[in-house]
Amino acid sequence: MESASDVLKRIFADNDGNSSVGAEIANLSSRYAALQNIKFPKPKQTRLIAVANQKGGVGKTTTTVNLSCALAEYGAQVLVIDMDPQGNASTGLGIERTPDRPTTYDVIEGRVSIQDAKQTSSHFKHLDVVPASIDLSGAELEVANLPERNHLLKAALEEFLSNSSKRYDYVIIDCPPSLGLLVLNAMCAVNEVLIPVQAEYYALEGLQQLLHTIELVQENYNPALIVSTMIITMFDRRTLLSREVYDEVKEHYPQIVLKTTIPRSVKISEAPSFAQSVISYDPRGAGSVAYSEAALEIAERSREVINTIAKKYSDRESE
Repeated sequence: MESASDVLKRIFADNDGNSSVGAEIANLSSRYAALQNIKFPKPKQTRLIAVANQKGGVGKTTTTVNLSCALAEYGAQVLVIDMDPQGNASTGLGIERTPDRPTTYDVIEGRVSIQDAKQTSSHFKHLDVVPASIDLSGAELEVANLPERNHLLKAALEEFLSNSSKRYDYVIIDCPPSLGLLVLNAMCAVNEVLIPVQAEYYALEGLQQLLHTIELVQENYNPALIVSTMIITMFDRRTLLSREVYDEVKEHYPQIVLKTTIPRSVKISEAPSFAQSVISYDPRGAGSVAYSEAALEIAERSREVINTIAKKYSDRESE
């Protein structure tokens, strides 16, 4: 009896029995099936991750949304904090945004707690979201003169996690495409930065600037901060450029670049228009499978990342 993979290969094969289309579909089907048989490991403590890149259009919010959903889909308890005034992550996670509902802006301003502002995603029961609003764009000016302006989100998050009845495995913060006070608040509130890198050379130039900013945050505000993950987005395996960009990033940052790359996909782009992630919109598609595999890599690296952070804390205390 033929397997599903054999049937797909036979249907899409050319006259010589070869087919890149058939092989690709069969491979995708096999990868999806493999994910269903894997138990995602949970970190021994909450991982606090900021998804940041000051360059727009690299897939930052898309990565936040789909990694969060993939982790929640496979059993992790996830909290997403949307720090981007555009609020696209909130929309993609199926969160209703109305004027009467509190947002990250209210949390930063100290009017409400994260407990009061969070909502549960309509698509994933293990996923909570603190939505953003356009009001966040004015928050930088409003809190600029406060003495602890860089640690407003950190204080709110620490209070929430210490009193929460839920044990969160991941807190993931979607940062705006800038290097302002909102991003600084996010980087002071977390231990890790995840950087999406678009598979093009302009993205490499912006990467150096971002890493320099992270170094400044480490030196002045958050010595325990690390860049734990880089993920290549909008990868086209048919082009030499995508492969060259991946190889170059891998050469310079071999320990933190994920093996999984995120392909260019129409379904990934379509999903937000239906207020969904690609994980729920097209669960067996190439984009969903790739983000799920990336989430698995992140989960499997938890022990190593947590140990690295612990060592940085230890080194800081011994100084």
